[in-house]
Amino acid sequence: MAEESKSGVGAVAQAATSPKIVLKSIDMSEKMRNDAIDCARAAFEKHRLEKEIAEYIKKEFDKKYGQTWHCIVGRNFGSYVTHETNHFLYFYVDSKAVLLFKSG
Repeated sequence: MAEESKSGVGAVAQAATSPKIVLKSIDMSEKMRNDAIDCARAAFEKHRLEKEIAEYIKKEFDKKYGQTWHCIVGRNFGSYVTHETNHFLYFYVDSKAVLLFKSG
């Protein structure tokens, strides 16, 4: 019983500090989408500037899934992009939008 209580508290504490992810538009496999979300979480933990967060995500995806990925991170931007089929994801990490797509 004590172990259940400990793991429950840890899960609540982790949920409180973990950023809220909201998916907006998806044209990507579930595995790739999960990798993008995990990568974004790591980027937001390591960096504060939006440019550095976007650079981190883009470079990780270039390494893992081949070039040429593009990433935009911010609170207020418009976009209209052409992307390769099954290589597009638009989501929010808390209040910041992340647009990740492959083109080129």
